[in-house]
Amino acid sequence: MTAAATTPKGERRRAALVEAAAELLAEGGFDAVRHRAVAERAGLPLASTTYYFDSLEELVTAAVEHHGQTELENGRRQLDDLTTRNRGVQATVELVLDMLLGPQSGDPEADAEAVLLRYERLVATGRRPYLRPLMRTLSQQLNELLTEIFARSGTPVAKDELDRLVALVDGAVVNALIAVDPAPRAAAGRMLRTALAESVH
Repeated sequence: MTAAATTPKGERRRAALVEAAAELLAEGGFDAVRHRAVAERAGLPLASTTYYFDSLEELVTAAVEHHGQTELENGRRQLDDLTTRNRGVQATVELVLDMLLGPQSGDPEADAEAVLLRYERLVATGRRPYLRPLMRTLSQQLNELLTEIFARSGTPVAKDELDRLVALVDGAVVNALIAVDPAPRAAAGRMLRTALAESVH
């Protein structure tokens, strides 16, 4: 980060670039995050991307971190709402799916496309070694939040069980995507509800 990024104006510009890059990442994957595209989305000069970031990798890393932390913050807010209102299994399942697949928009086709993009992005992350330390950190934070969600919902799970539930969701989603199922979230929801029902009984 350059010294200019530590001034109020610099911080605002850098934040705008990071937010723009995170939006592009969510919409089109890593290939969508390019200096020119980020600058245009942020409404800033092209040179600003190289002024505030030493490399495209640094910009991508900041975008991934911003996107991940935003989702975690949204999840924590939803968890607070869940524990004060509805603690039923369905509410728990929906919150877990929000954390693993992203929130629903109300448009089934758009939601299915968003899930596909999400999994493409996750797979592509593995081809970028520079992201591995950040992804480990985000994954740990996500697992901690999921553990808290299950605990506050009255169905506490151990680490091994959490890993199994996440794997079930991932498997259901991938199978649905392979079968060109228009509702991968619904498939994952059915699998998760069944698994939770079995763990209760």
